[in-house]
Amino acid sequence: MPFPAGFKEKYQAILGSESSAFLASFEEEAVSAFRVNPLKEAIQLPETAQPIPGLPWSYYGKVSGKSLQHVTGQVYSQEPAAQMVVDAAGIEPGMKVLDLAAAPGGKSTHILSYLNKQGLLVANEIHPKRAKILVENLERFGARNAVVTNTDAATLSQVFQGFFDVIVLDAPCSGEGMFRKQPEAMDYWTPAYPSQCASLQREILEAAVTMLAPGGRLVYSTCTWAPEENEAIVDWLLAEYAFDLEQVPLKNGMVAGLSQSQTARMYPHHFKGEGQFVARLHYQGVNKVPKKKDPRSNLSVEQKKLWQAFEQEHLQEALPGVLQTFGEELYLLPTGLPALDKIRIARNGLHLGTFKKKRFEPSFALGMALKPSQSHHKYELPEEEFPAYVAGQSLPAHGSPANGWYHLVCGKNGLGYVKISQGMVKNHYPKGLRFQ
Repeated sequence: MPFPAGFKEKYQAILGSESSAFLASFEEEAVSAFRVNPLKEAIQLPETAQPIPGLPWSYYGKVSGKSLQHVTGQVYSQEPAAQMVVDAAGIEPGMKVLDLAAAPGGKSTHILSYLNKQGLLVANEIHPKRAKILVENLERFGARNAVVTNTDAATLSQVFQGFFDVIVLDAPCSGEGMFRKQPEAMDYWTPAYPSQCASLQREILEAAVTMLAPGGRLVYSTCTWAPEENEAIVDWLLAEYAFDLEQVPLKNGMVAGLSQSQTARMYPHHFKGEGQFVARLHYQGVNKVPKKKDPRSNLSVEQKKLWQAFEQEHLQEALPGVLQTFGEELYLLPTGLPALDKIRIARNGLHLGTFKKKRFEPSFALGMALKPSQSHHKYELPEEEFPAYVAGQSLPAHGSPANGWYHLVCGKNGLGYVKISQGMVKNHYPKGLRFQ
């Protein structure tokens, strides 16, 4: 592989006798992996799946983006080194967690697996197009207790000062660890690029620190090996703020950081995966927590009646949270949030559906978030009809079901909602997601 000017020499100096094996690893094929989704009712594992040692839900192997497993959110493709970041975060159900640079959603969906529908995830992505992709991936995964924000860290910190138990920042970086998987990343690399990235990383972290609750944890990671963006950033955090460095467990060929034995590095000649750096820091400082107004429901009396009627007829149990409308769209916000009117929102909790002319229509996201066992009215789509449905076709209904809305189930998992009318299954799969 032809490396950018200066890259080879840099890592020959850093790695010494190991540099030959390190540089030779770039000629090998990138390692693929995925995680299964513990929030789903049933999982169909590909036959070729190989468990990744020491990680719950994690397997080596490839999953097609057009497969039933992917479309129903049973699996999420994520390379092995990236999976080690959230594994190191120590997330437990009930925590309030921020994924500060969240797109496309690998770490956010991993966080949701550990939260297990308890607590709160704020997934932030500053770029609008990437935020849209993040929303799609969280909806497919079945996210309930998540809000997707679309703003910069400084603005976010004005709303969430002293708020989070855990902040995960997989920082924008020089991307050296992705050279094998994404060779185009080499086009941007120069010897000065890591230092330029480090400046941005410090700027983001300055805002991030103010959002930590007392005793909170910061998990800082990059997909690069550049010491300027890794150990040097951790040294800066320890010097400027009240942090203690905690041990990142070394698994599956991870090695200690260059100057900090508690941090972890992943090199492809040691670790079966791509490149990553991870540090875990415990916050000993105290951030002022301003008084915050909690979001309140803003439904009209008629809207509330329409939703309650749908909820009573279709759901086995009431969904906890705060109901809010934005225009005619109904959302369920997780509890415990401050008011969010000062920041851009890409997904304000779980999209429940739409009010239309004195009726309520359920959303695709609701049908993905619910397990089939949580619905009264279900329609089982035969797996052989799955290709036609995701292509946008309406289909004849099986079993003469009555007219009305049904939770669509395929492969024992939700696939949105459908309306059955006069013996036909009307297609409500989102147009932007359809494929042949």
